[in-house]
Amino acid sequence: MTDKIRFEHVTKIFKVRDTEQGKRALKEFTAVKDLNFSVKDGEFLTLVGPSGCGKSTLLDLLSGLTKPTSGRILLDGKEITGPGLDRGIVFQQYALFPWKTALGNIEFGLEAKGISKKERIELTRYYLSLVGLEGFEDRYPHELSGGMKQRVAIARSLAFNPDVLLMDEPFAALDAQTRETLQSELLRIWEKTKKTIIFITHGIDEAVYLGQRVAVMSTKPGSIKHMIDIPLDSRLNELDIRSHPEFVKARHQIWNLLHGNIYQAASI
Repeated sequence: MTDKIRFEHVTKIFKVRDTEQGKRALKEFTAVKDLNFSVKDGEFLTLVGPSGCGKSTLLDLLSGLTKPTSGRILLDGKEITGPGLDRGIVFQQYALFPWKTALGNIEFGLEAKGISKKERIELTRYYLSLVGLEGFEDRYPHELSGGMKQRVAIARSLAFNPDVLLMDEPFAALDAQTRETLQSELLRIWEKTKKTIIFITHGIDEAVYLGQRVAVMSTKPGSIKHMIDIPLDSRLNELDIRSHPEFVKARHQIWNLLHGNIYQAASI
């Protein structure tokens, strides 16, 4: 497989208040440093790390919402210089229009893209069906559960047909049962669409279950500490995948890496 995304020695530095020097004093804060890795076309990569390690900064850089202080990020060999429709984003918060139905929320972005009314409705119904919400087209957000709202948010991002799907802890606010259901749904969608997915999570089990590879990040400053291959075939065909020896091995390895991160951060 060819590289879809490449980070080339990417560092991001912010100016933040230096409370020790006074209200107006500023100092530099390095959020991520020397990120240097690639993501294959059609790969599902999960990112896990302690709070403050720069996971969301990495995603902001990839989405084009912010620019690297140094280094560059390539998508299909071209440098990312800003947001684009080739990247879809799903956040933890659903950010749905409360006055629009599920169909209307997805259709809104397609209308802005200039797609005809007939095609918009066809695409919207297809993606609602893909995320398991067929028959809920006319429901408003307040009539949907948290899991159903997140399904709408995923369908909205997929409807643009982006090359890359960026997901920033999209299931974190959901209860355990709903989260596991949506994890399986996301894997099913990925196996069908073969989108390149980068998925941020705090959960080790979630990272191992979803990712073909898991990028473990360290903090202060944020960097890729280790890349772990997850040698599991289709998770959807295993009744108890979390008891699989390879799953247990990977989970233990990541826990040890993160435990070292936390210990190191506490010592600084």
